[in-house]
Amino acid sequence: MTDALSRLLAERDWLMADGATGTTLFNMGLGSGDAPEFWNADHPDRIRALYRGAVEAGSDIFLTNSFGGNAARLRLHNAQGRVGELNRLAAELGREIADAADRPVVVAGSVGPTGDIMEPMGPLSYARAVEIFHEQAEALKAGGADLLWVETISATEEFRAAGEAARLAGMPWCGTMSFDTAGRTMMGVTSSGLADLVEKLPCPPLAFGANCGVGASDLLRTVLGFAASGSERPVIAKGNAGIPRYVDGHIHYDGTPELMADYAVLARDCGATIIGGCCGTTPEHLKAMRAALETRPRGARPSLDEITERLGGFSSASDGTGESESPARAPRRRRRS
Repeated sequence: MTDALSRLLAERDWLMADGATGTTLFNMGLGSGDAPEFWNADHPDRIRALYRGAVEAGSDIFLTNSFGGNAARLRLHNAQGRVGELNRLAAELGREIADAADRPVVVAGSVGPTGDIMEPMGPLSYARAVEIFHEQAEALKAGGADLLWVETISATEEFRAAGEAARLAGMPWCGTMSFDTAGRTMMGVTSSGLADLVEKLPCPPLAFGANCGVGASDLLRTVLGFAASGSERPVIAKGNAGIPRYVDGHIHYDGTPELMADYAVLARDCGATIIGGCCGTTPEHLKAMRAALETRPRGARPSLDEITERLGGFSSASDGTGESESPARAPRRRRRS
Protein backbone atom coordinates (compact mmCIF):
# COMPACT_ATOMS: atom_id res chain seq x y z
CA MET A 1 0.00 0.00 0.00
CA THR A 2 1.41 3.39 -0.99
CA ASP A 3 2.18 5.70 1.91
CA ALA A 4 0.30 8.96 2.39
CA LEU A 5 3.18 11.24 1.40
CA SER A 6 3.98 9.33 -1.79
CA ARG A 7 0.34 9.55 -2.85
CA LEU A 8 0.38 13.34 -2.47
CA LEU A 9 3.74 13.62 -4.24
CA ALA A 10 2.30 11.66 -7.17
CA GLU A 11 -0.59 14.13 -7.46
CA ARG A 12 1.13 17.46 -6.86
CA ASP A 13 4.33 19.17 -7.96
CA TRP A 14 4.74 20.96 -4.60
CA LEU A 15 3.52 20.38 -1.05
CA MET A 16 3.54 22.76 1.88
CA ALA A 17 4.86 21.65 5.25
CA ASP A 18 4.20 23.40 8.56
CA GLY A 19 5.98 26.14 10.48
CA ALA A 20 7.60 26.46 13.89
CA THR A 21 6.62 24.24 16.80
CA GLY A 22 8.71 25.93 19.50
CA THR A 23 7.80 29.50 18.53
CA THR A 24 4.08 28.67 18.58
CA LEU A 25 4.25 26.85 21.91
CA PHE A 26 6.24 29.67 23.52
CA ASN A 27 3.49 32.02 22.38
CA MET A 28 1.04 29.71 24.16
CA GLY A 29 2.97 29.91 27.42
CA LEU A 30 5.68 27.26 27.27
CA GLY A 31 8.50 28.22 29.60
CA SER A 32 12.13 28.45 28.57
CA GLY A 33 13.86 25.17 29.38
CA ASP A 34 10.61 23.22 29.67
CA ALA A 35 10.14 20.08 27.60
CA PRO A 36 7.47 20.76 24.93
CA GLU A 37 6.71 17.04 24.76
CA PHE A 38 5.20 17.13 28.26
CA TRP A 39 2.37 19.21 26.83
CA ASN A 40 1.21 16.20 24.82
CA ALA A 41 -0.04 14.81 28.14
CA ASP A 42 -0.53 17.98 30.19
CA HIS A 43 -2.06 20.35 27.62
CA PRO A 44 -3.42 18.28 24.72
CA ASP A 45 -5.79 21.05 23.62
CA ARG A 46 -2.81 23.36 23.04
CA ILE A 47 -1.13 20.71 20.91
CA ARG A 48 -4.34 20.22 18.96
CA ALA A 49 -4.37 24.00 18.40
CA LEU A 50 -0.74 23.87 17.19
CA TYR A 51 -1.57 21.20 14.62
CA ARG A 52 -4.89 22.76 13.62
CA GLY A 53 -3.21 26.12 13.04
CA ALA A 54 -0.89 24.58 10.47
CA VAL A 55 -3.68 22.71 8.71
CA GLU A 56 -5.96 25.75 8.57
CA ALA A 57 -3.08 27.84 7.21
CA GLY A 58 -2.72 25.42 4.29
CA SER A 59 -0.08 22.88 5.33
CA ASP A 60 -0.26 19.52 3.58
CA ILE A 61 2.17 18.06 6.11
CA PHE A 62 2.61 18.89 9.79
CA LEU A 63 5.17 17.64 12.28
CA THR A 64 4.26 16.16 15.64
CA ASN A 65 5.34 17.72 18.94
CA SER A 66 8.06 15.13 19.48
CA PHE A 67 11.30 16.77 18.29
CA GLY A 68 13.02 16.19 21.65
CA GLY A 69 11.09 13.02 22.44
CA ASN A 70 13.97 10.55 22.38
CA ALA A 71 15.42 9.01 25.54
CA ALA A 72 18.67 10.98 25.36
CA ARG A 73 16.88 14.33 25.27
CA LEU A 74 14.15 13.41 27.75
CA ARG A 75 16.81 12.26 30.21
CA LEU A 76 17.60 15.96 30.72
CA HIS A 77 14.16 16.19 32.34
CA ASN A 78 14.40 12.81 34.10
CA ALA A 79 11.72 11.54 31.72
CA GLN A 80 13.58 8.92 29.69
CA GLY A 81 10.97 6.39 30.79
CA ARG A 82 8.18 8.36 29.07
CA VAL A 83 9.36 8.00 25.46
CA GLY A 84 6.55 5.63 24.51
CA GLU A 85 3.81 7.64 26.18
CA LEU A 86 4.79 11.11 24.96
CA ASN A 87 5.48 10.14 21.36
CA ARG A 88 2.34 8.03 21.08
CA LEU A 89 0.27 10.95 22.37
CA ALA A 90 1.99 13.38 19.98
CA ALA A 91 1.01 11.20 17.02
CA GLU A 92 -2.48 10.40 18.30
CA LEU A 93 -3.31 14.09 18.64
CA GLY A 94 -1.94 14.68 15.16
CA ARG A 95 -3.96 11.81 13.71
CA GLU A 96 -7.10 13.29 15.24
CA ILE A 97 -6.54 16.67 13.58
CA ALA A 98 -5.48 15.24 10.22
CA ASP A 99 -8.46 12.89 10.03
CA ALA A 100 -10.83 15.80 10.70
CA ALA A 101 -9.40 17.88 7.83
CA ASP A 102 -11.32 18.35 4.60
CA ARG A 103 -8.36 17.21 2.50
CA PRO A 104 -5.51 14.70 2.80
CA VAL A 105 -2.98 15.85 5.42
CA VAL A 106 0.16 13.94 6.35
CA VAL A 107 1.12 13.44 10.00
CA ALA A 108 4.93 13.44 10.17
CA GLY A 109 6.46 12.10 13.37
CA SER A 110 9.19 14.59 14.27
CA VAL A 111 12.49 12.98 15.29
CA GLY A 112 15.20 15.41 16.37
CA PRO A 113 18.86 14.70 17.20
CA THR A 114 19.90 12.94 20.39
CA GLY A 115 22.04 15.89 21.46
CA ASP A 116 25.02 13.57 21.94
CA ILE A 117 28.15 13.44 19.76
CA MET A 118 28.70 10.23 17.83
CA GLU A 119 31.79 8.05 18.20
CA PRO A 120 34.75 8.43 17.82
CA MET A 121 34.49 12.13 18.70
CA GLY A 122 31.87 11.56 21.37
CA PRO A 123 30.28 8.86 23.54
CA LEU A 124 27.30 7.84 21.40
CA SER A 125 27.73 4.57 19.52
CA TYR A 126 25.92 3.85 16.28
CA ALA A 127 24.12 0.88 17.83
CA ARG A 128 22.88 2.97 20.76
CA ALA A 129 21.71 5.74 18.40
CA VAL A 130 19.70 3.21 16.40
CA GLU A 131 18.19 1.89 19.63
CA ILE A 132 17.22 5.39 20.78
CA PHE A 133 15.62 6.34 17.47
CA HIS A 134 13.90 2.97 17.08
CA GLU A 135 12.18 3.31 20.45
CA GLN A 136 10.80 6.71 19.41
CA ALA A 137 9.85 5.49 15.94
CA GLU A 138 7.78 2.61 17.28
CA ALA A 139 5.87 4.95 19.59
CA LEU A 140 5.12 7.42 16.79
CA LYS A 141 3.98 4.54 14.61
CA ALA A 142 1.71 3.26 17.37
CA GLY A 143 0.14 6.71 17.65
CA GLY A 144 -0.73 6.80 13.96
CA ALA A 145 1.99 8.90 12.34
CA ASP A 146 2.13 8.44 8.57
CA LEU A 147 5.92 8.67 8.45
CA LEU A 148 8.98 9.74 10.42
CA TRP A 149 10.46 13.19 9.87
CA VAL A 150 14.10 13.22 10.97
CA GLU A 151 15.27 16.82 11.28
CA THR A 152 18.06 19.17 12.35
CA ILE A 153 20.70 16.44 12.12
CA SER A 154 24.39 17.40 11.83
CA ALA A 155 26.31 14.10 11.59
CA THR A 156 26.14 11.51 8.83
CA GLU A 157 26.23 8.58 11.25
CA GLU A 158 23.31 9.95 13.25
CA PHE A 159 21.38 10.40 10.00
CA ARG A 160 22.20 6.80 9.09
CA ALA A 161 21.09 5.60 12.52
CA ALA A 162 17.74 7.35 12.20
CA GLY A 163 17.24 5.80 8.77
CA GLU A 164 18.01 2.37 10.14
CA ALA A 165 15.51 2.93 12.95
CA ALA A 166 12.85 3.80 10.35
CA ARG A 167 13.65 0.57 8.52
CA LEU A 168 13.35 -1.47 11.71
CA ALA A 169 10.01 0.15 12.47
CA GLY A 170 8.75 -0.40 8.94
CA MET A 171 8.12 3.33 8.52
CA PRO A 172 8.70 5.59 5.50
CA TRP A 173 10.75 8.63 6.43
CA CYS A 174 12.09 12.00 5.36
CA GLY A 175 15.33 13.53 6.59
CA THR A 176 16.80 17.01 6.83
CA MET A 177 20.06 18.40 8.14
CA SER A 178 20.74 21.89 9.46
CA PHE A 179 23.40 23.76 7.46
CA ASP A 180 24.37 26.59 9.76
CA THR A 181 28.16 26.88 9.63
CA ALA A 182 29.25 28.54 6.36
CA GLY A 183 27.07 26.20 4.31
CA ARG A 184 27.95 23.10 6.32
CA THR A 185 26.38 21.31 9.23
CA MET A 186 28.03 21.56 12.64
CA MET A 187 29.85 18.30 11.81
CA GLY A 188 30.99 19.51 8.38
CA VAL A 189 28.46 17.92 6.02
CA THR A 190 27.80 19.87 2.80
CA SER A 191 24.72 19.89 0.57
CA SER A 192 26.48 17.64 -1.92
CA GLY A 193 27.55 15.35 0.92
CA LEU A 194 23.96 14.84 2.06
CA ALA A 195 22.70 14.34 -1.50
CA ASP A 196 25.34 11.63 -1.96
CA LEU A 197 24.61 10.02 1.41
CA VAL A 198 20.87 9.52 0.93
CA GLU A 199 21.38 7.51 -2.25
CA LYS A 200 23.70 5.08 -0.44
CA LEU A 201 21.42 4.26 2.49
CA PRO A 202 19.83 0.79 2.68
CA CYS A 203 16.51 2.49 3.41
CA PRO A 204 16.68 5.92 1.72
CA PRO A 205 14.26 8.69 2.70
CA LEU A 206 11.29 9.59 0.53
CA ALA A 207 12.59 13.17 0.51
CA PHE A 208 15.60 14.97 1.95
CA GLY A 209 16.74 18.51 2.46
CA ALA A 210 17.52 21.29 4.90
CA ASN A 211 15.80 22.91 7.85
CA CYS A 212 16.56 25.69 10.31
CA GLY A 213 20.13 26.98 9.86
CA VAL A 214 20.76 30.72 9.62
CA GLY A 215 18.25 32.45 7.37
CA ALA A 216 16.12 31.88 4.30
CA SER A 217 18.85 33.01 1.87
CA ASP A 218 21.41 30.57 3.23
CA LEU A 219 18.92 27.72 3.15
CA LEU A 220 18.06 28.38 -0.49
CA ARG A 221 21.74 28.38 -1.42
CA THR A 222 21.86 24.90 0.13
CA VAL A 223 18.77 23.85 -1.85
CA LEU A 224 20.55 24.96 -5.02
CA GLY A 225 23.38 22.68 -3.95
CA PHE A 226 20.97 19.75 -3.71
CA ALA A 227 19.63 20.55 -7.17
CA ALA A 228 23.14 20.71 -8.59
CA SER A 229 23.82 17.19 -7.30
CA GLY A 230 21.46 15.76 -9.90
CA SER A 231 19.34 13.84 -7.38
CA GLU A 232 15.80 13.11 -8.55
CA ARG A 233 14.58 12.59 -4.99
CA PRO A 234 12.16 15.28 -3.73
CA VAL A 235 13.93 18.09 -1.86
CA ILE A 236 12.68 19.68 1.37
CA ALA A 237 13.19 23.36 2.22
CA LYS A 238 12.18 24.41 5.73
CA GLY A 239 13.81 27.75 6.45
CA ASN A 240 13.61 30.11 9.40
CA ALA A 241 11.40 33.19 9.23
CA GLY A 242 14.23 35.67 8.99
CA ILE A 243 16.95 36.27 11.56
CA PRO A 244 16.39 36.01 15.33
CA ARG A 245 16.67 39.21 17.35
CA TYR A 246 16.32 39.74 21.08
CA VAL A 247 13.47 42.20 21.62
CA ASP A 248 11.89 43.07 24.99
CA GLY A 249 13.11 39.89 26.63
CA HIS A 250 11.98 37.59 23.84
CA ILE A 251 13.48 36.11 20.69
CA HIS A 252 11.76 37.61 17.65
CA TYR A 253 12.31 36.53 14.04
CA ASP A 254 12.31 39.47 11.66
CA GLY A 255 10.88 37.75 8.59
CA THR A 256 7.49 39.12 7.54
CA PRO A 257 4.74 37.05 5.88
CA GLU A 258 5.60 38.87 2.64
CA LEU A 259 9.26 37.82 2.89
CA MET A 260 8.29 34.21 3.59
CA ALA A 261 5.94 34.25 0.61
CA ASP A 262 8.90 35.27 -1.56
CA TYR A 263 11.00 32.57 0.09
CA ALA A 264 8.40 29.88 -0.63
CA VAL A 265 8.22 30.71 -4.32
CA LEU A 266 11.99 30.97 -4.62
CA ALA A 267 12.36 27.61 -2.83
CA ARG A 268 10.05 26.01 -5.36
CA ASP A 269 11.97 27.60 -8.23
CA CYS A 270 15.28 26.47 -6.70
CA GLY A 271 14.07 22.88 -6.95
CA ALA A 272 12.32 22.16 -3.63
CA THR A 273 9.17 20.05 -3.71
CA ILE A 274 8.23 20.19 -0.01
CA ILE A 275 8.32 23.74 1.33
CA GLY A 276 7.71 24.90 4.87
CA GLY A 277 9.10 27.10 7.60
CA CYS A 278 11.15 26.47 10.69
CA CYS A 279 11.88 28.76 13.66
CA GLY A 280 9.71 31.86 13.84
CA THR A 281 7.26 30.69 11.17
CA THR A 282 3.69 31.30 12.35
CA PRO A 283 0.33 30.45 10.74
CA GLU A 284 0.29 33.99 9.34
CA HIS A 285 3.53 33.26 7.50
CA LEU A 286 2.15 29.93 6.29
CA LYS A 287 -1.01 31.52 4.88
CA ALA A 288 1.08 33.96 2.86
CA MET A 289 3.33 31.14 1.66
CA ARG A 290 0.39 29.02 0.54
CA ALA A 291 -1.22 31.92 -1.30
CA ALA A 292 2.03 32.68 -3.11
CA LEU A 293 2.63 29.08 -4.12
CA GLU A 294 -0.91 28.80 -5.47
CA THR A 295 -0.98 32.08 -7.40
CA ARG A 296 2.53 32.85 -8.59
CA PRO A 297 3.69 30.95 -11.69
CA ARG A 298 6.86 28.92 -11.70
CA GLY A 299 9.93 30.80 -12.74
CA ALA A 300 13.46 30.00 -13.85
CA ARG A 301 15.92 28.78 -11.24
CA PRO A 302 16.96 31.96 -9.41
CA SER A 303 20.50 33.22 -9.30
CA LEU A 304 22.27 33.90 -6.02
CA ASP A 305 21.94 37.60 -6.78
CA GLU A 306 18.18 37.28 -7.09
CA ILE A 307 17.94 35.41 -3.80
CA THR A 308 19.89 38.08 -1.95
CA GLU A 309 17.93 40.89 -3.58
CA ARG A 310 14.64 39.44 -2.40
CA LEU A 311 15.53 37.78 0.90
CA GLY A 312 18.72 39.45 2.13
CA GLY A 313 22.40 38.58 2.12
CA PHE A 314 24.13 35.33 2.94
CA SER A 315 25.80 34.90 6.32
CA SER A 316 29.00 33.55 4.77
CA ALA A 317 30.96 34.01 1.57
CA SER A 318 30.85 30.32 0.61
CA ASP A 319 28.27 27.57 0.50
CA GLY A 320 30.78 25.11 1.94
CA THR A 321 31.18 22.96 -1.16
CA GLY A 322 34.64 24.24 -2.01
CA GLU A 323 33.59 26.28 -5.01
CA SER A 324 35.40 29.55 -5.52
CA GLU A 325 33.81 32.59 -4.00
CA SER A 326 31.99 35.06 -6.20
CA PRO A 327 30.43 38.47 -5.62
CA ALA A 328 27.04 36.75 -5.36
CA ARG A 329 28.31 34.71 -2.44
CA ALA A 330 29.71 37.65 -0.53
CA PRO A 331 27.77 38.68 2.57
CA ARG A 332 25.49 41.65 2.05
CA ARG A 333 23.55 43.89 4.32
CA ARG A 334 20.31 42.12 5.11
CA ARG A 335 17.09 43.83 4.17
CA ARG A 336 15.19 44.81 7.29
CA SER A 337 11.88 42.99 7.59
